[in-house]
Amino acid sequence: MNLIKMEGFFHPSMVEGKIHIIGCGAVGSTIAEMLARCGLTDFVLYDHDTVEPHNIANQKFRDKDVGKKKVDALAEILTEINPEIGEHIKLVSDKYVDQPLSGYVFLCVDSIEVRKTIAKQHQYNTMIRMMSDVRISLTDAQHYMANWRNAQSVKILLASMNFTDEEANAETPRTACNTMLSVCTTVIMVCTLAVSNFMNFVKSDGASFKRSMQVDAFLPDLAAY
Repeated sequence: MNLIKMEGFFHPSMVEGKIHIIGCGAVGSTIAEMLARCGLTDFVLYDHDTVEPHNIANQKFRDKDVGKKKVDALAEILTEINPEIGEHIKLVSDKYVDQPLSGYVFLCVDSIEVRKTIAKQHQYNTMIRMMSDVRISLTDAQHYMANWRNAQSVKILLASMNFTDEEANAETPRTACNTMLSVCTTVIMVCTLAVSNFMNFVKSDGASFKRSMQVDAFLPDLAAY
């Protein structure tokens, strides 16, 4: 893959470990596509869902992907960007249960309780370098990141998860049929922040990154800490 556009700024050789993307919906598919364009190839994708027609509006899938497993469709999209990915990518077409994690973990499932369970389960896993969590609503979104080899950083991320799915759902705009509302602009904006923060983390070996970012895609308004 020709990476001359990023020459001297970022190179995939800086990334030491696999990229685990747990959940390949709006957030997961968008982050995966951005990382593929950064030259990364060593992905592990987790998702048990299939692509449905309503996914096209805010996810990276195409009309021809409807009916396919999300991990299969996303793998095809990524290898079209960079054929080298096909030699490295691993697909788990099931829910994440207790598979081993290492390297860089992106929590992209809809459920805060699932994300919390994964984070707690791997709280002392020193094979993980970084964990990223993105949460989206209709116009606003949040991104959290932790250096997983820093106990205080892990503690801060876990503290940010101190609420339930029911509480999260009550704050999320939905249709009369209880479908969560989502627009691609919010997804793309917060995923851009997450991937840029990841790149800063990698370039600084975990020394320089934002622990939390909050953005409203329609004001626009950004707060980062």
